[in-house]
Amino acid sequence: MRVEAVILDLDGVVVTTDEFHYQAWQRLAGEEGVSFDRKINNRLRGVSCMESLTILLEKAKRKYSDKEKKEMAARKNRYYVDLLDEKLKPDGVLPGAMDFMEELKAHGIKVAIGSSSKNGMMILQKVGMDAYFDAVVDGNDITKSKPDPEVFLIAAKRLDIEPWDCLVIEDTEAGVAAGIAAGMKVFAVGAAADDERADVSAPSLEHISADEIIAALT
Repeated sequence: MRVEAVILDLDGVVVTTDEFHYQAWQRLAGEEGVSFDRKINNRLRGVSCMESLTILLEKAKRKYSDKEKKEMAARKNRYYVDLLDEKLKPDGVLPGAMDFMEELKAHGIKVAIGSSSKNGMMILQKVGMDAYFDAVVDGNDITKSKPDPEVFLIAAKRLDIEPWDCLVIEDTEAGVAAGIAAGMKVFAVGAAADDERADVSAPSLEHISADEIIAALT
């Protein structure tokens, strides 16, 4: 295949805000008297806020109305945004991410963000990368979260690149599935590095060069 565009998930690939999500969910769970730990938190990675809330409430002592769930999701997001505003700095960019993307640009390859987060642009602004990408698609642009391919297909359309000429970089199983469903090649990193469905894998962008990826997929 020709790699004409690379679409990167944001959290866990370009930046790390996992701990902020965990702290926000933990605070909400404590307020609602619901048990929550890092094992449960790992199940929330790569899925939408409302889907995450459903997982959080699996062992709740009572049922919640849709109105209550929407309020809880909004509350969690406020806690998360407050943490981002207070603590996220340019050093939140993951090691190797900037060098990897600079290599892509040197090859004339377009780069985009494909994230389920509704705070994608705010995160990019906080780390000083809001003007870096050729397209940014986040949770505000989609109606279906990963593993649905919608976010990646929208990104490809905005880049004016056919899906089969795009490479997705993901760190979750849901993201890998979404990339495959979009008809794109998939590079799995982080927690998804052991996913055998991916075309290429590495522990992080720090452990492999863009040149190696391009060579492997050509």
